[in-house]
Amino acid sequence: MHVLGISCFYHDSAAVLLRDGEIVAAAQEERFTREKADAGFPRRAIDYCLGHEGLTPSELGAVIFYDKPLLKFERIIDTYLSIAPSGLGSFLKAVPVFPLPV
Repeated sequence: MHVLGISCFYHDSAAVLLRDGEIVAAAQEERFTREKADAGFPRRAIDYCLGHEGLTPSELGAVIFYDKPLLKFERIIDTYLSIAPSGLGSFLKAVPVFPLPV
């Protein structure tokens, strides 16, 4: 069984592909976009991982999204408090993409 893991929307977005619990491919999105610490959805990294095994999305057994929202929020707050007030603009950009627990 193949499982795709995705991490994104904070920094260093990436994808990893597991086959029967073993890593067979992994990539950071910044390697494709050339944007350091790219936080966007890792479309190119996903394509790389699937292409490595010759898979289509419908052949995946599961797709897992890694996120710890409270830890992420704590890191955002700690980072911007340490450089306040100069980081206000960046802080305002980071907070809206933070997925709040429902």
